[in-house]
Amino acid sequence: MSVMVARKKVVRKWEKLPGRNTFCCDGRIMMARQKGIFYLTLFLILGTCALFFAFECRYLAVQLSPAIPVFAAVLFLFAMATLLRTSFSDPGVIPRALPDEAAFIEMEIEATNGTVPQGQRPPPRIKNFQINNQIVKLKYCYTCKIFRPPRASHCSICDNCVERFDHHCPWVGNCVGKRNYRYFYLFILSLSLLTIYIFTFNIVYVALKSLKIGFLNTLKETPGTYPSTVWRGCSQSLTVLTVLEVLICFFTLWSVVGLTGFHTFLVALNQTTNEDIKGSWTGKNRVQNPYSHGNIVKNCCEVLCGPLPPSVLDRRGILQQEESTAQEESCPRGPSTQEPTAAEGPGGQAEESGAQQKEGSLPHLSAVPVPSLSNTEMPEEKQLTSGELPVPSQDAGQAEH
Repeated sequence: MSVMVARKKVVRKWEKLPGRNTFCCDGRIMMARQKGIFYLTLFLILGTCALFFAFECRYLAVQLSPAIPVFAAVLFLFAMATLLRTSFSDPGVIPRALPDEAAFIEMEIEATNGTVPQGQRPPPRIKNFQINNQIVKLKYCYTCKIFRPPRASHCSICDNCVERFDHHCPWVGNCVGKRNYRYFYLFILSLSLLTIYIFTFNIVYVALKSLKIGFLNTLKETPGTYPSTVWRGCSQSLTVLTVLEVLICFFTLWSVVGLTGFHTFLVALNQTTNEDIKGSWTGKNRVQNPYSHGNIVKNCCEVLCGPLPPSVLDRRGILQQEESTAQEESCPRGPSTQEPTAAEGPGGQAEESGAQQKEGSLPHLSAVPVPSLSNTEMPEEKQLTSGELPVPSQDAGQAEH
């Protein structure tokens, strides 16, 4: 007989999340789909630091101090750690409304605005919210079907509403929001220090070599402490790599340091890039920022040292889906599925005992003949009622024949 066996397939919630994000490591890593510029960022940082550690650091550690490569390694590791933390974490994505929740919100909006005549534009879906005696408008997101919290915005690249949305940064391959802004700021700050550090000691390296053998000879010589007889053939190519390293640091210096200064200004005011671009607190009405404490130290402590809220996505939560499959199995007639043992006699006594156990009789009375009783010979509690049909016994059938 066929038996239906239900198998449960474990499905994580990140597999069903809407939006344009990619997940790795069973939902532990969350990034945007456009990751090409992020790989370019990794290549520039790793390549520049590899050249610096391979050539200039060896010479400077011998000539000046062995602490130079140590401090450079600390800056490099800190910058890489904050970059990966920014890129691989949830920036503060707000879950979309479920169908029942969206329907309930639509009913509330219709009850508030009333019936809009055909041909007229419906009023904007806005709720007023008061923060520090300041009226803040909560806007409705037509994609996520929710009223966005204060300072939240919908990212058009990731297609998600992000809490305390700052901007979408393609260099880190992720949105920058409430849950990863501090790591983004620490990344650009440490990267600025690392760029200044490498650029400065590249200039020091060229200056020290120029004092010994001259500037022109320094450009022709291998950047390192290796014997010139071994590296004479590749000295020109290595010089080109050193010049390339200096150029990368020079052009990166202005952009990264400028970006760090801009975000330092925003942190001091407790403001986001999105609010600064839109002019939310410096518009025509000259509305003051309700989130600022009026103190630079307090604003910096809240943004960089405040409690980090947990993710509300629950990416690794389990969604169970049942899949039923039919399997053909030969089972005995009785409820017991155990095989007959050698103690049981031949002729299927195990099946008879199983059938008798199902009917409630004793298991060792299978060989005792049970006489058939007519309806008149039955006890009162066993006689047929008026609504039942009599079942002819086997002896009665033989008598008729």
